Amino acid sequence: MKEFALIFRLTDISDFQPSPEQMQERMNWLGSIAARNQLVDKGNTLLPVPGSAKTVKPDNVVTDGPYTEIKEFISGYIVIKAATIEEAVVIAKENPIFKIGGSIEVREVLKRD
Repeated sequence: MKEFALIFRLTDISDFQPSPEQMQERMNWLGSIAARNQLVDKGNTLLPVPGSAKTVKPDNVVTDGPYTEIKEFISGYIVIKAATIEEAVVIAKENPIFKIGGSIEVREVLKRD
């Protein structure tokens, strides 16, 4: 099995407060992945607080953000196990984030031996 990062993105989180029902939907989705022994890392919720992130660039340049450079906010991530990226996409499609206009980026986690 390979590992895949599912990166959750939202376009506007300024007023977003998930309802208990939305949180339960997400927990049910995570539980279903864990029940199939495909959850590697449940990650963290990364909902940013304004001014709470910095980007470090070459030559010791530090800027606010990355929110000034992207139009979407990364709201969290998890790492799952799947045989193929197509299987990881099927798992991602079951997430309730799409009901609130979010998206999920699926990336294979490359391991170095």
